[in-house]
Amino acid sequence: MSIKALSYIRVSGKGQLKGDGFPRQRQTIRDYSKSNKIEVIEEYKDGGVSGTKEVDDREGLAALLDRLESNGIQLVLVERADRLARDLMVSEIILGQFRELGVKVIAADSGTDLTVSDGDPTRKLIRQVLGAVSEFEKSILVSKLAAARARKRRQDGRCEGVKPFGYFEGEDETLERIKQLRRKPRGGKRRSFADVARMLNDERCSSRAGGPWHRGSVHKICSDHGWS
Repeated sequence: MSIKALSYIRVSGKGQLKGDGFPRQRQTIRDYSKSNKIEVIEEYKDGGVSGTKEVDDREGLAALLDRLESNGIQLVLVERADRLARDLMVSEIILGQFRELGVKVIAADSGTDLTVSDGDPTRKLIRQVLGAVSEFEKSILVSKLAAARARKRRQDGRCEGVKPFGYFEGEDETLERIKQLRRKPRGGKRRSFADVARMLNDERCSSRAGGPWHRGSVHKICSDHGWS
């Protein structure tokens, strides 16, 4: 049974589009596939695109990554490492995308797994720097979201989740009634949440959903307002 794969080919200069760049790369990939029982089911290519450009500047590579997210293929073949990228930093950025997808990238001219974490100190340093940058960006994003929520709370009083009972128009009178019913009378015993719910139903006080009051809903409102 053959292994299914996708292939990626690239030439950097527009003058190379009519040369032997694409045919040579296809042949190298074809020879490797035949020797290793691999079936290339689809090809992606970028023509006249420099190897120093990242994913967002390469339509073919971007389409390849998009395809991998939905088809379950876990192998990509390139002729050699510099067809993916000439710049080492760009190469590690792109290979990081494949690693996140759980996809192996093989250089067909040598059979080298480009996505494997080797011991090269320069590549290791780049991966560590990229990881630190990613972590920093995540921290900044979390901080920005927290600041936005705090600003929203200052403006509106509340910004996420279900609005507490009493927030919407028409609920304030019922909320005040719940507070009165829950208040402990002098010398007496505080009513239970179930008793409060029963009295609200008897008095035909409207709940937010329009249905009958229950012990749990009264308990939630009282907890939200500190009347537990």
